[in-house]
Amino acid sequence: MNQRVAAIDCGTNSLRLLIADVDPVQHLLRDVERRMEIVRLGQGVDATGQLAPAALGRTFRVLAEYGEQIAAEKAAAVRMVATSATRDASNADEFARGVHEILHVWPEVISGSEEARLSFTGATAELAANGADASHPQPPYLVVDIGGGSTEFVVGTDVGAGLEAISVDIGCVRLTERHLHSDPPTDAELKAARADIDRALDAVAAAVPAASARTLVGLAGSVTTVTAIGLGLQVYDPQLTHHARLGAEQVRRVTNQLLEQSHDERAQIGALHPGRVDVIGAGALILDRLMERFGFDEVVTSEHDILDGIAWSIAGHGSN
Repeated sequence: MNQRVAAIDCGTNSLRLLIADVDPVQHLLRDVERRMEIVRLGQGVDATGQLAPAALGRTFRVLAEYGEQIAAEKAAAVRMVATSATRDASNADEFARGVHEILHVWPEVISGSEEARLSFTGATAELAANGADASHPQPPYLVVDIGGGSTEFVVGTDVGAGLEAISVDIGCVRLTERHLHSDPPTDAELKAARADIDRALDAVAAAVPAASARTLVGLAGSVTTVTAIGLGLQVYDPQLTHHARLGAEQVRRVTNQLLEQSHDERAQIGALHPGRVDVIGAGALILDRLMERFGFDEVVTSEHDILDGIAWSIAGHGSN
């Protein structure tokens, strides 16, 4: 029996809503509404340790819109997950109270490992259903979710079969604020950013068997945007980016392009959301470096990610 649920993912850079009808018996998830707004909740958190009043205001305004839509669509259950920015902020209680006043649910500030598990569920549910077909991406999977403040790496074959995961503090917003201050970035800034990424990848290599995976699955806006640019899309189209495969050389080419361009030049890219113009270079660099480090020839892009994992979790699929 279908259950209509509402899932909200509040990250460092974006706020996203999925209202979906979930059938846990047939393992089907059908979108009713899917939205994304750039609110930049984590702006400045790496430097100040606090969520800025302006960032909270932007987030609460969008959440009020989401609340109205959830009520109109008569979702039976709501779950909101908050990730890296609110884990790091000293005033997270202020954020939580504001969310509760608007949505009447408390946001769950989840751990990096739980974030990774939800991302894995959302990204691989469809892939696992096609696993018998050798032409489809094969397990074990390395699922990489490049966010604004952190990046999650999770290795496994099935969500119920013992996942190995780690979250590291590199993300497109955090790296941009730390290192990429010039327009375009200088060689010295890029060297510092690469070193930061490589240190994080050292931690990943020590914690999970990333290089042993057969398929790299990339999630979130940095990956989907790099894919859209690599495919030559003039307008972003998730139906074309979902499960698209992008080779390592294509990723390297797009990354170099983005890092060599000025802000105004990147803003002219039709497939690039305006809210990602200033941080997409750092996100692309993370993807490029991890593919080289772990020896992947291609990345399989998924438009289904932690948001879908949250929706599945409400229906009891892939939960602990």
